[in-house]
Amino acid sequence: MRQERPEPGESHKERVDRELAELLQGLRVAVTGVQVLFAFLLTLPFQAGFPKVDAVGRWLFFVSLIASAFASVCFITPAAQHRLIFRTGLKERMLQRANGLGVAGAILLLVAMSSAVALVTETVIDSWEAALFGGAVAVAGGWFWLLQPLLDLYRTRGSTSVE
Repeated sequence: MRQERPEPGESHKERVDRELAELLQGLRVAVTGVQVLFAFLLTLPFQAGFPKVDAVGRWLFFVSLIASAFASVCFITPAAQHRLIFRTGLKERMLQRANGLGVAGAILLLVAMSSAVALVTETVIDSWEAALFGGAVAVAGGWFWLLQPLLDLYRTRGSTSVE
């Protein structure tokens, strides 16, 4: 995790507290989305039309279900750990861990969303369109969530400006 410089007049502890609050706020947004997707997927096999889903659709369902479950774990872990190590002096370690879990959760959420879109498309339209639309979601999320920020980091490497 890249260390951010403190705001003017901000102590190390204040910076860590602020960064943790910012991270947890971002994770709250992500966890809501993944929980809605996960809840939908948990109910899907109990719907009347699910037995009509072919083998490809069942695999897409399974991949989406597992990826959303693990994304939920990644996004919820920082809040659970914060409760366990509250006031132990380990906040900065937890912040670094939570940052990595947030990235892992975003990747898993992207897998879950892409495979869920492919599942619905495959069921409603056809197989090749499922690959097309599921792939489009994967490319868009991969670009906006991962590649674009990584390119920004690469381009500003060595820069003295920190936002």
